[in-house]
Parts: sequence; C-alpha cells; structure tokens
Amino acid sequence: MLESMFKLSAYQTTAKTEILAGITTFLATMYIIVVNPGIIHEAGMPFNGILTATVLISAFSSIAMGIYANNPIVLAPGMGLNAFFTYSVVIGMKVPWQTALGAVFWSGVIFFLLSVFNIRTLIVRAIPRQLRFAIAGGIGLFITLIGFSKASFVVANPATIIGPGPMNAITLTFVFGLAVTAILLVFRIRGALIMGIALTTLASIPIGRLWGANISPLITWKGVFEFPDLSLIFSLDLLGSLKLAMIPVIFSFLFTDMFDSLSTLVGVAEAGNIKDRKGEPRNIKESLVVDSLATAFSGLLGTSSGTCYIESATGIEQGGRTGLTAVTCGVLFLPFMFMSPLLSMIPAIATSPALVLVGVFMMKPVADIKWNELDNAIPSFLALVLIPLTYSITQGIIWGFLSWTVIKLVSGKKEAVTLTLLAIDFFAILALLV
Repeated sequence: MLESMFKLSAYQTTAKTEILAGITTFLATMYIIVVNPGIIHEAGMPFNGILTATVLISAFSSIAMGIYANNPIVLAPGMGLNAFFTYSVVIGMKVPWQTALGAVFWSGVIFFLLSVFNIRTLIVRAIPRQLRFAIAGGIGLFITLIGFSKASFVVANPATIIGPGPMNAITLTFVFGLAVTAILLVFRIRGALIMGIALTTLASIPIGRLWGANISPLITWKGVFEFPDLSLIFSLDLLGSLKLAMIPVIFSFLFTDMFDSLSTLVGVAEAGNIKDRKGEPRNIKESLVVDSLATAFSGLLGTSSGTCYIESATGIEQGGRTGLTAVTCGVLFLPFMFMSPLLSMIPAIATSPALVLVGVFMMKPVADIKWNELDNAIPSFLALVLIPLTYSITQGIIWGFLSWTVIKLVSGKKEAVTLTLLAIDFFAILALLV
C-alpha cells in the first residue's frame, strides 16, 4: 500500500527511511506548537485555542501535502507571518483579531485561485536558476542563524548588531550537541539528527540543577495531558475583513506567504534534488494548492497563515524523498492536541544543532552560481545574504528579483527578464511600499 501510494522504490527510498525522516522533521518543527501560541496570544487570543489551531493546521496540511503532492514538505503556521499578524495588524493597526483572521482566510482563497490556474507555477518558472541556487543557500544560512540564536550562541549586540553570546551552561551544552551531531553525520550514522536531538536533551537536564546556578532549569515536568480548546474555530470576521482598508493587509499576507512558500519549495528542491525532469520543484502545482488551503483553513481554525517550513530540510537530509515523510510528521503532531506539555521538555538548544548543520547541506547549490559573471553573481549574492541579514526570506527574494531585473536590462540582456518576472517586480515594489 505504501509503495503504491508514495512510489518509494521509484524514488530509491524505503518506508523506514521515510518514517525516520518524518520523525526528524517533526523534532525540528515541533517548537511551533508552543511558540506560535506564545506570539499570537499577545493579540488577545486564548493561548490554548491557538495551540489547538496550530496542531490541527500543522497535522492535516502536512498529511495533505504527503498524500496529494507526495512531497516531503511539512506545513505549519509561519514564523514571521505570525509576528506580522500580531504586532503589525492587530496591535499596530488596531484591527480586531477576528477581522485579521478573515484577512488570512481571504489571502488563502486568492492563493488557491492562483495555484489552481497555474499562475503560481508560472511565477516559479520565472525565477532565474541562478537566483534559485542563491535562495537555497540563503535559506540554509537563515536556518543556521535560527539555530544559533535559539541556543543563545549568537545574540543581539548594540555595538555590533549581533555578537557571540556568553559561554555558560546553555551555550556549552549546545556546543556539545553540535559536536556530537556533526560527528554522527561525518560517520554517516543513520538517524544522526534524531540522536543528536535526544543526546542534547539529556545533556540539558543538569542545567539549572547541577550547573548553571543563575539559569532556570531548561527541562521541567509539566504533566502529560491537556484537553484541546476549540473556541477559536470559525471565530473569524469574513465580511469585516473585506472592507477597503483591509485590502493592503490581505495583500501583505498573500505576498509574504506566497514567496515564503515558493522560496522554501525552490530551496529544498535544489538542496535535496527533489525536482522533476524539467528541473522544477516536484509536483509544484499540487504543493501550492495544499499550501493555499493551509492558509485558508488557518483563518477558519484561528491562527495565522500556514506555509511550507524550511525545517523540512532536516528530514530531506535524513533521506526523506516522498510524501510519507510529511505524513509521518503530520501524524506526530496530532497527539499533542492532548499532550502538549511534553513538548516543553525538549529545550530549544536540543534542536538547534540540527538546524545549524542543515545549513551545511543547503549551501550545496551555491557552488553552481556563476560567480565569475557579475550580472549573475551580484543579484544572487544579494538574495543569498539578505535572507539571513533581514531575517526575512521575502526581503531576500524581493531584492534578488529587483537587482536581477535592473542589471540584466542595463547590461543589454533583456532575454533574461520575462514578462512574468516584470509582473513579480511590480508586486514586489508594492509589497515594499505597503
């Protein structure tokens, strides 16, 4: 059954490998179950209701991606999108959260129409291959930065913008986990990332107890069961979100979600060689349809936009090649509707080494950038570095597109700029102005 559904042999993989990859992706992604509610709760919404919505979207959209698109890509409410929802729309613009959820829903509907009519597929094909390589590398650096920052190995510094964090019990445990995981990877031990996460979690138990006296314990027992809160389901304001003043908000949700998911699909496809015969991300239309529905249902269930997750690269590096990886991960989300306290026992520093080391594998396509041709190198470099430096995949994509267009047109290479790319540039400029 699994063979016929996921075509395991055709993609040279096994059920064991795919399930292991799904577990790895889940361990790298599960933080969203508690982090997403923590952010959106500040918009005045009930924490437990957001947690339930987060689990439902993460589970069923990932399962749908696996079954319908047969891709090892996991979906969940997007980081960045949740911050925009909370701080920019609800708090900054004083939009009621019910109306903001409506805007998320309508952005998903538009997203779905673009996907069904292949407009988003045209957008993907309009992305120059040199920029695709850069996007993959930029996402890798972004994942690495997230890993270092979650472990407080890299912290904010007023004098230098960022800098090294203090060497304490937390960072030293992270270094231990990074070293152990790296060694396991070098020796090509199957399940290296999962083993690294488990060993780092165990090493975190003494923190705040036996050493690191000034640090609170990272692992504390908070029980096992907690009943789901379904109060946010269908609490959105559909009509209020269609007012003229909400159009820029809907557009911002749409644009950010669209390019986050597109860049993630392109990036992991390049890094993991999950491409079709034409060199495009595999089953791109089906993947985009699932992504758009994840966004629409996010609004219905009570959270910010669902999107493809860059942490999917951890499972792909573990050998995941089919939708069974995504289905496995999605199924693992479901118990935490009732067992969410258990997730708090795995500290951020336990998954940080895996995120840092995935960046290594995501950098592979950068070698294919034509660095000796400056009209290719400059836009690629801008996309590569601006993704981590702005902490935004969208910003890196926008400036990569705009610089590519300007340089190619000025240098007389008009054939490198398609009409679709010009249309993307127009909306990119609008996104910068909104």
